[in-house]
Amino acid sequence: MSNRHKVFVSYHHALDESYKKIFELRFGNTFGAIVPGSVQDGDIDPNLPTDTIRQKIRDEYLRDTSVTVVLIGALTWQRKHIDWEIGASIRDTKANPRSGLLGILLPAYHAHHTRLERGKYNPKTIPPRLYDNIKAGFASIHNWTEDPTTVQGWIHQAYHRKSSALPDNSRASFGKNRSGDEWTD
Repeated sequence: MSNRHKVFVSYHHALDESYKKIFELRFGNTFGAIVPGSVQDGDIDPNLPTDTIRQKIRDEYLRDTSVTVVLIGALTWQRKHIDWEIGASIRDTKANPRSGLLGILLPAYHAHHTRLERGKYNPKTIPPRLYDNIKAGFASIHNWTEDPTTVQGWIHQAYHRKSSALPDNSRASFGKNRSGDEWTD
């Protein structure tokens, strides 16, 4: 059994592109493939029903991926496309079974949230759907590292967890980007 998984990377395009590039360079050879997060404003009509949006993202952007990695920077939680990508990736369809899920706290996250010790996070400052799934035992969260063996281990664990835990996709999808210091229910 190969440990090479096709990974989808969900991230804040405007703020965290540099970390996505490092992630691809450091770990690209470790995985079967890396599919960078690619849903942009204008790609999908936000007025479509939630299930339609998730289906489109799953079939058009996440096709054949088996693990979704969310790179968590300072304001990642605010982005509607990240919420949509997480929601789509943990959706189980006939054509595309659900993906495993994990989050990685970037150095930019801790630079922004200076009151937090490294390794700690405020649940209200990471994507809410990711937090729901950490609580459900479906997803995990980790600190940034540049060690490929460590990251490959996280991805392999996420891949296996998807068959032993059920995801929580019950939260209403973001209709638009959010603002503020943290999310509220």
